[in-house]
Amino acid sequence: MKFTQKKSLGQNFLIDQNILNNIADIGKVGHEDLVIEVGPGSGALTNKILERKPKNLIVIEKDRQLSNFLLKKFKEKIKIINEDMMKISYENFEGKNHIIFGNLPYNISTQILAKWIKIKNINIFCKKFVLMFQKEVADRIIAKTNTKSYGRLSILSNWRMKIDKIFDIEPESFNPVPKVRSTLLVLVPKNNFYNLKDPKNLEYITNIFFSQRRKMIKKPLKILFKNYEEISKKLNLDLDLRPQNLDSVTYYKICELYEASIQ
Repeated sequence: MKFTQKKSLGQNFLIDQNILNNIADIGKVGHEDLVIEVGPGSGALTNKILERKPKNLIVIEKDRQLSNFLLKKFKEKIKIINEDMMKISYENFEGKNHIIFGNLPYNISTQILAKWIKIKNINIFCKKFVLMFQKEVADRIIAKTNTKSYGRLSILSNWRMKIDKIFDIEPESFNPVPKVRSTLLVLVPKNNFYNLKDPKNLEYITNIFFSQRRKMIKKPLKILFKNYEEISKKLNLDLDLRPQNLDSVTYYKICELYEASIQ
């Protein structure tokens, strides 16, 4: 059975066998592990994961043509969910400590990551994520304070995840060949993190700060708090600093105070 790759779904399939083996090894899949693979494409990584004999493997593929291809290729070895990965309620999956693999479509990679981060019991649901991103997006996820790439995505991602960069992947490792490099990251949910009432508040706050990242932090603080000077003293903030100068922990503290102020 043949299939046609669709640019609209960001279908660039990894074909380098050495890299596929490395990714499966990094996942450290064992016989008792429950595995979810999002965007399996033609099943190249799926095959490597199955070689490690997980207890269960679920693949999520939006493209019906590809879902049928995978069903014919792997039969009862996998369970296929033919659905949009953004529309699935991951909280409804049975079991815990899943390992999630994903070569995420470039156009929705940040949205799907944000969706996972917001899962209420993410540290129970998932043991680790082994995810491939466009390099520019990965750089934003792992960016440190006072760097050009540091911003909203860095702050949200590091709120509930410990993140390690594994390696970059050249365009020639894919078919069709994309115009950009990719990066493999491993994200492990944290057990201890700032207990914010609603992640949307963190997104709202960082949007206010980084929508004018060259401006001093006095302006966004004034938008968020009537008593902004009191807040700045409480957090020992220099109002002449820029948004990229504040570390992620400071943003979590700002969010806590903001949530308390809107009760």
